[in-house]
Amino acid sequence: MPTPIGNLGDFTLRAQEILQEADLIACEDTRTSGHLLKHYNISTPTVAFHQHNEHKKVQDLINRLLSGQVVALISDAGMPGISDPGFLITREAHKQKIPVVALPGANAAITALAASGLPSDRFVYEGFLPHKKGRVSRIQAWQEEDKTVIVYESTHRILKLLTQMEEHLSGERYVAVIREISKTFEEIIRGKLTDVRQICEEHKQLKGEFVVVLAGFDYED
Repeated sequence: MPTPIGNLGDFTLRAQEILQEADLIACEDTRTSGHLLKHYNISTPTVAFHQHNEHKKVQDLINRLLSGQVVALISDAGMPGISDPGFLITREAHKQKIPVVALPGANAAITALAASGLPSDRFVYEGFLPHKKGRVSRIQAWQEEDKTVIVYESTHRILKLLTQMEEHLSGERYVAVIREISKTFEEIIRGKLTDVRQICEEHKQLKGEFVVVLAGFDYED
C-alpha cells in the first residue's frame, strides 16, 4: 500500500485500518516507517524488506501468507513496486494463488504529471536512470518519443540530467521539474528545457526529491 510522499495527512483511513489489523508489516526501512506508524499509533510488528534482501525475504513472507497471516507491504514513500521493492513478492503471491490487494494513494510520478501542465493522456514512466552505463542511450531514446516521459532524479544528479537532456534532445523541448511534492517547499519549474536548466543552475535551494516530466518531441505549448 502507498505511504505519504511528504504530507502525513495524505495517508488514507483504509490504509491505517489495514496496517492496524495486519499480522506483519514489511517495510523498506523499519526506522523510516516507524515514524509513520508511531504518528498513527500503529503497533503492528515490522520486518525489513528492501532491495538488498528482497530475494531472500520473499519466501518467508509467502510462507506467512500461506499460513493465513495478513502481511502488509509499504515503502518509505509512495507506492511499493514503483521504483521500490514490491514486484517480486506480488508476482510470487499471484503464482501461489494468494489474493493481492493494492490500495490507491500517494504516488510521486502521477502527482507530478498532473501538476506539470504537460500532456497526460499518454506517458512513459522511466523511474530512475542508470548512474553511468546506459544512461545516455536511455535519454537519446526520447528524441522521437511522442509521449510524455516521467523520470525520478536525486538532488545530486538533477543538474546532470537536465544538462544531458539538453545535449541529446532539443533545448526547445518542454519540461517540468517538480521537487518536494506535498512538502513545505514544493516547487514546479516549467518551460523550455534550456530555460529550466538555467533556472535550476541559478537556484540557491535546489534540494529534495525530484520528478522530471518531459513533453513529447512534437508538443507545442
